[in-house]
Amino acid sequence: MQIRIAGEIEESIVDGPGIRYVIFTQGCPHHCKGCHNPETHDFNQGTLVDVDTLMEKMKKYPYMTGLTISGGEPFAQPIAVLELIRSYQALYPRKNVLLFTGYTYEELCALHQIEIDEILSLANYLIDGRFILDKRDISLVYRGSTNQRIIDLQATKVKGDIVEKCF
Repeated sequence: MQIRIAGEIEESIVDGPGIRYVIFTQGCPHHCKGCHNPETHDFNQGTLVDVDTLMEKMKKYPYMTGLTISGGEPFAQPIAVLELIRSYQALYPRKNVLLFTGYTYEELCALHQIEIDEILSLANYLIDGRFILDKRDISLVYRGSTNQRIIDLQATKVKGDIVEKCF
C-alpha cells in the first residue's frame, strides 16, 4: 500500500505529546488562509511511499511516544492512512496515534465511510477543525486557532460524546 506524503520528521516534540514520528500527508482540499504547511496542498506533489518502507524507518525509533499523522489532509487518503495506523499499532501496540485534520469530528462521522470510521476508532487523539487566521492563538498547545479541539477519541467512544483532552 502506498501513501502520498509531503515529508516526515523522525523526532518531533511539537506535533503531539512526547517524542513523535510525524508523517505529513500530501494534498489538502481546505486551503486555509495562513496555513502552516501550504506546500502540502497540491494533490499532485509530494512522494509516493510504501507504508512498509515507513514502518521500517519507524523501527529505528522504538523510544518514540507515538505517531502523528498531519498534512495536508490525512483523511483525503483514508485507505492508506488506515493501513499506516494498523501497521504502526501492530508494531507498537502501546503507543498512541494522533491525527491533525481540517475537518471537524462531526463532519468525519457524518461521512459514514468505513475507513474513516475505523481510523477514528483506532487512533487516540484527533486535532480537528480548519485553521482560522482570525482565531489564531500561538499560546495553544498543538493547535493554531481557538476553534480547533484536541479530542480524546477513545474516551469519546466510551462516553458517546466528545471528550476534549488537555495536554
